[in-house]
Parts: sequence; C-alpha cells; structure tokens
Amino acid sequence: MVTMEPIFTDSSAHPERLSGQLHTGRVRLVSDRQSDASFLIHHFLSFYLRARCKVWFLGLVQSFNHYSAVSQRLGVSLAQAKEKGQLVFLEGLKESLSVLIPQDTNTGSKAMDFLRDPAVGLKSLYEFVRSSVSSSGSRAEGAEEWGPLVLLVDDLSVLLSLGVSVGAVLDFSHYCRATVCSELQGNVVMLARCDGEEEEGDGDDEGSETLLKGLTHQCSLTLHVQGLPTGFCRDIHGQVEVCWRRRQGDGQSTQKKLFQYKVHDKGASFFAPGTSSAVL
Repeated sequence: MVTMEPIFTDSSAHPERLSGQLHTGRVRLVSDRQSDASFLIHHFLSFYLRARCKVWFLGLVQSFNHYSAVSQRLGVSLAQAKEKGQLVFLEGLKESLSVLIPQDTNTGSKAMDFLRDPAVGLKSLYEFVRSSVSSSGSRAEGAEEWGPLVLLVDDLSVLLSLGVSVGAVLDFSHYCRATVCSELQGNVVMLARCDGEEEEGDGDDEGSETLLKGLTHQCSLTLHVQGLPTGFCRDIHGQVEVCWRRRQGDGQSTQKKLFQYKVHDKGASFFAPGTSSAVL
C-alpha cells in the first residue's frame, strides 16, 4: 500500500523526501469514467491548504458547505482558511443564480456572466481568475504569508452542459496555465469527466472525450479514475491510471502506473493491482 502524496508528485520522488517539498509550475488533470474522482479533488484541496499554499477554488458543481463538510473529515477547516485569507472560493451555484435571477442588490462577481451568452466564451471567468491571483502578490501589513498559489477547478466538464464550446474551455485552461504556472509559478488542478464508455472514432468534436484529450496535452500529470473491469467490489472501489509527462531533449517521455484504490472517510489507500488484503 502507498500513500497519496507520492502518486501526485514526480514518480522519482521518494516518499520520505516529500515533506516540505512542493513542485510548482505544474498542471494536474483529474478525470473519471463510470466512476467518481471527486475524492482526489478533496485530497488536493486539503493537501495544499496543509502545505500553506494560497488556494483559489472554482467550485462549479457543489456548494461551499459540501466541500467544507468533506474537508472537515480530512482535518481541514475551509471556513478558517477563508477567514485567514488562505482560501478564495468561487461558489458557482450561488453566482449562477445572481446571473440567471438578477437582484437589485447584486454584489456578486462577474465570473459567471458567460451564462448570459455561452457562445462568447469564458473571458469573464478567466478575468476573475487573472485579477484575483495577480493581486495575491500585494500583502497587507501584518497579514500571513502563504506559499505558492494553487488554482483548483471542479469541474470543467459542467461548462459543456451549460452551452460552452470545447474550444472555449480549452482556451480557458490554457490561459489559466499561462497565468498561474508560467507567470506566477503556481500549480493548477482540474477535474474533467467522461460520459459513458470510451468510443474510438465517434466523430464527436464537441464532447467530453475531445475535452479530455485536449486537456491531457496541457498537463504534466494526469490521474484517470475508472471502475474495475471485473465489476463491483466492496473492498476495492476502482483503479486510477497515473501518467507523468516530461520533456526530454526535443521529445517527451511518458511513464504510466496503474493503482487500485479504496476510499475511506478520511482519505484513500492505494495499492498495486491484486495486492489488496481483500484478495490475498
């Protein structure tokens, strides 16, 4: 069995050296197919907050109370993180209501203004990210100092169902990577979901498959969660394929590993296929 942190960093990193060591300038993609990879988003959120990173979280599919309840079980208080200024949370569900049902006293951000006309793209959402993370460099006197900034997005796939094109979502992720990773030397973690079973050559250029392929090319690390090919198992909840990509000379090297996992109330355990105590 292995802990979670070694999986999410460089494959060459030794577990004992990971404490206090935080790689920056990386894009990590979490995806799932016929399974639920949300537990990885919760892990990344709690992991970066414990590492004293400044976290921007675009929660597009769940309420703040949902993320807070899960993080509480993982030993992290999102309410305290927000109060201290360590966490900036965009609650997409609440912000969407202010756009779809305008109020006279609307004090929300303009991040979700793209809902008025999804065809115009995600410029308003990117501008929210850019202006927020760019202002992180200015620190008030006496305020706490935080580590590298991190942008988490849960999840990009929902934007497709709101009428945003695959191209616009890929543009958004590209500009976020350029701003957060290249300019500010932070990290980006994104979740994307695939609908149904994988189909080759289906000719659909506006679906979740195309989005996943485009996002994969932008990332240095991908974690793809899927169900067991043998079906349901009480003691093994699924498997995750971890893929590291590195530049080598003029080319790129790829390393893949497959783990099985079981989700617990306070995290998850990973093990090589066939080595779970349930099957030994």
